[in-house]
Amino acid sequence: MVKRKIPSTMVSQHPDHAGKPFWHHKEFISTHHEAEECFLSFSKLGVSEYKWDWEGKLVDESVFERLLGEHFSFFKKNELGKEKFLTFRLPNIRVQTEFRLGRAFMVMLSAAGLAKQVGLHSPPLFEVILPMTETAGEMIGIQEAFKEIASLKHHLHNLANGTLKHIQVIPLFEQIKVMMNSDKVLEEYLTLHQQRFGFKPDYLRPYVARSDPALNSGLVPTVLAIKIALSGYKKLETKAGVKLYPIIGSASLPFRGGLTPNSVEQFVNEYKGIKTALLQSAFRYDYELPKVKKAISKIESMLSKGVAENISNSEEERLRKIIAVFEKYYQQTIENIASEVNKIATYLPRRRERVQHIGLFGYSRSVGKISLPRAIGFTGAMYSLGIPPELIGTGRGLKATEKLGLLEVMEKYYVNLKSDLQLAGGFLNKKTLEENPLFESIFQDISEIEKYLGFPLEPQTEEQKEHQKFSSLIHKKLRFGQDITELVKKMAVLRKSVG
Repeated sequence: MVKRKIPSTMVSQHPDHAGKPFWHHKEFISTHHEAEECFLSFSKLGVSEYKWDWEGKLVDESVFERLLGEHFSFFKKNELGKEKFLTFRLPNIRVQTEFRLGRAFMVMLSAAGLAKQVGLHSPPLFEVILPMTETAGEMIGIQEAFKEIASLKHHLHNLANGTLKHIQVIPLFEQIKVMMNSDKVLEEYLTLHQQRFGFKPDYLRPYVARSDPALNSGLVPTVLAIKIALSGYKKLETKAGVKLYPIIGSASLPFRGGLTPNSVEQFVNEYKGIKTALLQSAFRYDYELPKVKKAISKIESMLSKGVAENISNSEEERLRKIIAVFEKYYQQTIENIASEVNKIATYLPRRRERVQHIGLFGYSRSVGKISLPRAIGFTGAMYSLGIPPELIGTGRGLKATEKLGLLEVMEKYYVNLKSDLQLAGGFLNKKTLEENPLFESIFQDISEIEKYLGFPLEPQTEEQKEHQKFSSLIHKKLRFGQDITELVKKMAVLRKSVG
């Protein structure tokens, strides 16, 4: 029996909002304002969990003291670690030259001591997210590192006051190959955990990314890989006798998850078995506040009831074949148009204070031999060009899948494919494609998608028609070396997300 509340909604600091937050006077959110954002996410929006990003952002290390100091009466009634949750996303030292890990641990330890001292639930922070997880050993390594720091003693202090000696690790799986085999990583982790610490964890919260796998492999492979992962988690839960509560890194545009205040029912139906959904900045700030609050309430009541589908071995084998087909077409195309994407991405508006990815502190994203912007920048750049990335490789993938006789099984497990393609297709600008031979293969995709859907991909709403006009202007301005910053911002507002 799991003795804690499992949050259904997790707010993140992803910088994908186009408009001003309801509580702020400008679009840009500085590090200094994020503790207040955290409080308002709990108190005003009604979310359960807030992800504090130590990996890619500058962070306010006094977050816990700020929350208690400025809003003590709220957190006395809604205790952190019991009713509301603040969860640190740590750097993964395998891929980042980072020196923040120990600092994050010290904040968790000092928060435990402070909470106990003032009579609140302790420990208030006890769980961390490990990005880019690939092995069970990485998860154990984080726990061992914490255990060593937590065991340090000095006669002048006892940071956690004895209340935090072991932390829970949420593994974030960000590549489709890793995701599809992540149940095996978790099974090994349970064995190692028993050996190293003498007990099994009460539960696991595997976290499947939605944006980075799409950036690396395309839309359809990502959705199908997540379905394979969710099925694997369901089987592991029965086999190991440990409860699993999967998290998904959902964003607003279909390419990055398709979760908006308008699409809660479709999303919950698509990702049955997910127990926590990420609510990025665009979800919270690019829609009317009453609609956002109502949508969050709906997710809180609906999401936990979904049960993942069991995928048989034979069906999983077929899904893996489909994934390989779509991924091949997507990656070939992306390698050819990377230079155009990178050119546009530099004009996208900044919304948060990120650590600069210059080699000293960060890492870059890449597909094959080319480097790309982060997922938000990539998606925003493609939409600004009038080429929604949902379409890339998808048409040719559909044609090949039909020839292989695998269309039915694909549609069985990607429930919202047609509606996702229709929504993305509304932001397509075919005229801009005609002007650049680099986009020739995407024309094939569009043609095959239109055959599949039975209608043309074109703008339907006034916002989409305006978006198309702006994308034509962007191409024209780029030819003459003119600035496109304001156009890019206006387009982001129209589609209700930077990327």
